[in-house]
Amino acid sequence: MTEENNKKSVLVVTTVSSFLTPLSLATVNVALPTISREFSMNAIALNWVATTYLLAAAMFLVPFGRIADIFGRRRIFIYGMWVFSVSSLCLGLAPSAGALILFRAFQGVGAAMVFGTGVAILTSAYPPGERGQALGINIAAVYLGLSCGPFIGGILTQQAGWRSVFLFNVPLGLFVVFLSIRKLRREKAEAEGESFDFTGSCIYALALLLVMYGVSCLPSIAGFIFVFFGALAATAFVGWELKSKNPVLEVRIFMTNKVFTLSNVAALINYSATFAIGFLLSLYLQYIRGFTPQAAGIVLVSQPLVQAAFSPLAGRLSDRVEPRLVASAGMAITATGLLLLALVNADTPLAFIVTSLVILGFGFALFSSPNTNAIMSSVESRFYGIASSTLATMRLIGQMVSMGIAMLVFALLIGRVAISPPYYGLLMKSTKLIFGIFAVLCVGGTFASLTRGNLR
Repeated sequence: MTEENNKKSVLVVTTVSSFLTPLSLATVNVALPTISREFSMNAIALNWVATTYLLAAAMFLVPFGRIADIFGRRRIFIYGMWVFSVSSLCLGLAPSAGALILFRAFQGVGAAMVFGTGVAILTSAYPPGERGQALGINIAAVYLGLSCGPFIGGILTQQAGWRSVFLFNVPLGLFVVFLSIRKLRREKAEAEGESFDFTGSCIYALALLLVMYGVSCLPSIAGFIFVFFGALAATAFVGWELKSKNPVLEVRIFMTNKVFTLSNVAALINYSATFAIGFLLSLYLQYIRGFTPQAAGIVLVSQPLVQAAFSPLAGRLSDRVEPRLVASAGMAITATGLLLLALVNADTPLAFIVTSLVILGFGFALFSSPNTNAIMSSVESRFYGIASSTLATMRLIGQMVSMGIAMLVFALLIGRVAISPPYYGLLMKSTKLIFGIFAVLCVGGTFASLTRGNLR
């Protein structure tokens, strides 16, 4: 296989997997009410169907990134797609709510194996001058999966039942396995022969479990307690890794590599300030404006479609222009879109809302691809697995923090009540406040992005 053909094969395989894994996350959310009725699940148990996937993926991302650097990224990627596909089959056949949650955890582990290696494999295949465009295509696939998820999930659930949402992943997953075995070139493991830090991995997983579960429990006292002990475990993890000969996460990179550190901080801030946008606008459009779920979905799809369209172009631009400048401009544009949404009220023209979403989509595109390019290009090739896993972890933590901020504001202003017409005014007030908080976060993220230093 020629070098050019190998690059194209890697791009196809990683792009399909990058579409599939977020698609599986987005399709399930639509099926949750139907699952709840079949298994008579309460709201807390139903929340675990969604949360378990995120928790498992976050806990195992960095460990599997390190394992991939030691034993080979291709091998871990293929194993991950096998785990993802088999667990999807088990989910489609799950006999009980408990089994559903258990298999959802295994699906998250498989996703972690894919998340932690896919971007690393892609980065290894493309030289710096071509890397940005390839990463842009890959990121476009992620957001295309997220945008198609609710639409596909709705059709599958309505026409074939909720089990089809999980079974739909099986042939796609096996197709990626087949492509990977046939097309991905066997590579030499960059950290072959080095030992795996099992103790550090356990401390890391515990810290993330406590923090992410705590965020999901906010604003309760238990939530703050879990976050506090998670922070203690994270501190213990850093201390352990500094003394470890072969750490699972080379924390010294964060201390010595300014570009890597601030690029990850910028990613964390960006996801923390943007993930809950769809959730908030879905409530606004359906409760305040009276839209049907389908009509609300059509409005909301404008943002990820714009991002998917412009991400490859933004990635290509970051190959020619310093990624710091492109990503910072994207963060600033995102802040502008959030400020516009903070001005929305009950009779705001729909065109204003769609325009704000288009601005957000363009800002996301300018930020995501160049920022990923900066992170992956700032480390040695033997750290690609760790860098890829760290970035994916920032995304998952940011998603949880974003929803945590929204839930905290709702709890403080609205309270734990069902949303009904008497509370629409408070819902509107809460939504505007949350968008304002997100805008401020993005302004801070713009400065973090600007001060990271030049890559080239």
